[in-house]
Amino acid sequence: MHEHTDIFLTSLAAVLCVAAITTLLFQRLRLPIVLGYLLAGAIIGPHLGLLNVADEATVTTLSELGVILLMFFLGLEFSLGKLARVGARGILIAVLEVGFLLWLGTAIGGAFGFSAVQSFFIGGIVAIGSTTIIAKVFEEQRIGGELRGLVFAVLIVEDLLAVLLLALYTTLGRGEEMTGWGLAQEGLRLVGFLAALIIIGLLVVPRLMSAVVKVNRPETTLVTSVGICFAAALAAQHFGYSVALGAFLAGSLVAESGEEHRVESLVRPVRDVFAAVFFVAVGMTIDPAILVRYWELVLALTLVVMLGKPLAVALGAFATGVGVRTSIRTGMTLSQIGEFSFIIAGLGVALGSLEPKVYSIAVSVAAVTAFTTPYMVRFANPVAAWVDAKLPRPLQTFAALWGSWIEQLGQRREPDAARRSGLRRLGVLLLLDCLLLWAVVIGAALGGEELSVWLEARTPLAAEAAYWGVLIGSALLLAPLLLGIFRLSRALARRLSRLALPRNDDGVDFGDAPRRALLLGLELGILLLVGISSLAITQPFLPAFRGAAVLAVLLLAVAIAFWRSATNLQGHVQAGSVAILEAITRRAPGAGAGAEAHALEQLQELLPGLGELFPVQVDGQSPVIGQTLAELNLRARTGATVLVIRRGEDSVLTPDGHERVAQGDTLVLAGSRRAVEAAADLLEGAE
Repeated sequence: MHEHTDIFLTSLAAVLCVAAITTLLFQRLRLPIVLGYLLAGAIIGPHLGLLNVADEATVTTLSELGVILLMFFLGLEFSLGKLARVGARGILIAVLEVGFLLWLGTAIGGAFGFSAVQSFFIGGIVAIGSTTIIAKVFEEQRIGGELRGLVFAVLIVEDLLAVLLLALYTTLGRGEEMTGWGLAQEGLRLVGFLAALIIIGLLVVPRLMSAVVKVNRPETTLVTSVGICFAAALAAQHFGYSVALGAFLAGSLVAESGEEHRVESLVRPVRDVFAAVFFVAVGMTIDPAILVRYWELVLALTLVVMLGKPLAVALGAFATGVGVRTSIRTGMTLSQIGEFSFIIAGLGVALGSLEPKVYSIAVSVAAVTAFTTPYMVRFANPVAAWVDAKLPRPLQTFAALWGSWIEQLGQRREPDAARRSGLRRLGVLLLLDCLLLWAVVIGAALGGEELSVWLEARTPLAAEAAYWGVLIGSALLLAPLLLGIFRLSRALARRLSRLALPRNDDGVDFGDAPRRALLLGLELGILLLVGISSLAITQPFLPAFRGAAVLAVLLLAVAIAFWRSATNLQGHVQAGSVAILEAITRRAPGAGAGAEAHALEQLQELLPGLGELFPVQVDGQSPVIGQTLAELNLRARTGATVLVIRRGEDSVLTPDGHERVAQGDTLVLAGSRRAVEAAADLLEGAE
C-alpha cells in the first residue's frame, strides 16, 4: 500500500514540478505552453533517459482524468445556441477543412502502407486544430476583431466534428474486417446511444444544474457538474465508446442549463492541473528512435498540416466572402494540431487499431506545428499581400467583387414561395445523390467480393468475369449519380447567382458577365465542398488518390470555364469604369461628394455586379498621399479595389499598382460594403 502511494506521489510530484519549470521557461520565450508540457514529458519519460522518475502507468491514469475534464470543458463552450450563432460561414469553412485534411491524411497513410482503418485514424489526427494553442497565441499577440471571431467560429465546428469522429472511430475500431451490414449495425447502435444520452440528459441535466446553482454554494455546483461529467464518461465507456465522447456531451448538456459560465470558472483550475498532466503524459511517449526511423512520414504529415490546412481554410473562408487577407490569415492561424489529435491517436492505440509508433509520430507533428504557429500568425499579413500581388489581373478583380456578391446573396431572400421551395428541393436532391454515391462506393468496397462470389456460384461466369461484372455494375450505378451531382450543382449555382444579381428582363442585361462569373464560382465551390466531403467519407475504402482523380477532372472542366468568365468580367469592369468616370464628371460644379455618391448609386442599379461603389476624395491631411496603390496594398488589406482615379483632366481607369495617390484625387472604390468602408477609413487616415 505504502509502495503504491510512494509511486503515485513521486510520479505526480515529478510531473507537476518539471511541468512548472518548463512552462515558466516557455512563457519567457513566448512559446506555446503546450510545448513546455510536451518537453516536460520527454524529460521524465522512458525514452530520453534524462530523469526517468515517473511511473508511466500512474501518469497515464491521471492523464485520463485530464482528457475527461478537457473534453467536458470544451463541451461547456459548445451549445446549440452557440452553433447557431456561428452561422453558415463557420460551418462551411470547417467542413471543407476537416474533409480535405481527413482525405489527404488518409491518402498519405495508405501511401505509406497503413491499412484502411489506420489511415483513416491518421486522417483524423491531422484534421483538427488546437483551441488551446490558438487561444494562447491570440492572447500574446493581442489579436481580436473579425479574425478572432472567424477562427473561433471554425474551431467550435471543428470540435463538434472531432467528437463525431471519436464516435465513428470507436465504431470502426471494433474490427477492421467489418462487413457492410456489420458497419450499418454498429452505426445504428451509435445513433441509439447518442439519442438516448442526449434525450435523457436534456430532460435531467439542465433542471438539475439550475436547482443546484440556486443553492448558491460553489463547491456544490463544482461537485455536481464534475459528477455529471464522470457519469457520462462512465456511461460511454460502458457501452464501448470513448470517455471523451461522454465527457463532451456532458459539458454540452450542462451548457444548455444556461449556467455554463459559472461552471467554467469553477472547473477551469481543476481542468488546468489535469490537462497539464495529460500533455505531460503525451510528451512521455516521444521516442527519438521512432522519429529517426519514420522521419519521412513525420515530414509528410507536418507538411500536410502546415500547407494543407491553411489552403483549405483560406479557400473556404474566401468562398464565404471575407476577402483575401482575412482568408489567408485565418488559414495560417489554423496551421497546427493539438489536443484532439492526441485523443484520437490514444483512442486508436487503446482500440488496437493503431500501432503505438503512430502516437509518437502524431506528438512530433503536433510539437513542430505548435512551435511554428506563432510565426505563421505573425507572417500572415505579408503572405496575404504577396499572394494578392501575384494573382493575375482578372483574378484580382474577381476577388475584389466576390465579397460584394456574397454579401448581396446573404441580404436577399427569394420573394416567391415556389422558388424558395425550388431552392430547398435542389439542395435536398443534391444531398440524396451524395448519400447514394457514398452508399454505392462503400457497399461495393465492403461487399463487392461477396457479391462476385455469389455471382460466380449462381451464374456461368468465371471468378474474374464475376469480379469485372460487379465492377462494371458499380460504375454504371455511379455514372448517373455523378452526372446528377454535376447538374444539380450547376442548377443550384444558377438559382443563387440570379438571386444575388437579378436579371433585367425589361431591357439590356448589363449584369450578365458578373452573374456568369458568380455562377461558375458558386458551382466550383459547391463541387469542391461535395467532392471533398465525398473523398473524406469514401477514401478509406478506395485506393489512394483514385477518387481525387475523378474530382480533379470535374473541377478542371469548371475551372477552365471559370477562367474565361473571369477574363470577360475584367472587360465588364473596364467598361463600367468608363461609365463611372462619365457619371462623376457630369455632376454640376460645386455639387460636392454627395452628388458623386448619388450618381454612383444610380449607376450601380444600371450596372449590377460592380459591388458597392463609393467615392473618396484625398485631402491634404491624408497619410496616403505620394504612395502607390501597391504600397497601400488596399485590396489585400481591406478587400476593396480602386476602379477609377479622377484627377482633373488626367483621370485613370482601372489603375495598376504603380499609380501614385495625389492630393485632390477622387478614388472610386468597389467591393462589399464592409470592404469599402474599411478602405475609405484607411484612405482618410482613420486607421
